[in-house]
Amino acid sequence: MNKYTLRRQLKAARNAYTPAERRKAARAALRLALRHGLLLRSQRIGFYLPQGGEFDVHPLLNQALWMHRACYLPMLPRRGRVMQFGRVGRNTRMAPNRFGIPEPIDAKPLRARQLDLLLMPLVGFDLEGNRLGMGGGFYDATLAFMRHRRVWRKPRLVGVAYECQRVDALPHEPWDMPLDAVLTERQLYRFNSSSK
Repeated sequence: MNKYTLRRQLKAARNAYTPAERRKAARAALRLALRHGLLLRSQRIGFYLPQGGEFDVHPLLNQALWMHRACYLPMLPRRGRVMQFGRVGRNTRMAPNRFGIPEPIDAKPLRARQLDLLLMPLVGFDLEGNRLGMGGGFYDATLAFMRHRRVWRKPRLVGVAYECQRVDALPHEPWDMPLDAVLTERQLYRFNSSSK
């Protein structure tokens, strides 16, 4: 199955969740993250603001802020696809980017390589750690520097998704960055890359 067809099917599956089911899934994912210590070993954590049916990470973000972690959101560049990350807190001023997604303003930008952990949205994932994104290539471009690392990997890459977004196998390209783990409402999947 090609990526276009997969995206359409997986988006429909996640969009079928009711608001109550989304809230329940977000709380379940938070409990799993805490049980597995996902937020404990990281001081600088990248998040995202969910759009178009993406898994809601607000409970994770609020928990990380409560734990006094430095939390960041993506900031789109004026040109190109390499994102930077702006620190957020409870009173951060936000403005919509060119896609209408709020991002911090007046924040000193941070590069992805300065994060310890990056929670990423996705459309689909498989048990090899492959991620199917929206197709814009922003995360792939932002994380391209990681392809040159053999031993030390930072940030750790954790996809966040509903269980219905898991597939047996995803088509992937050489420039796709594999995930270290995926957090769903049912499980924290860890992949071989997490030992690197």
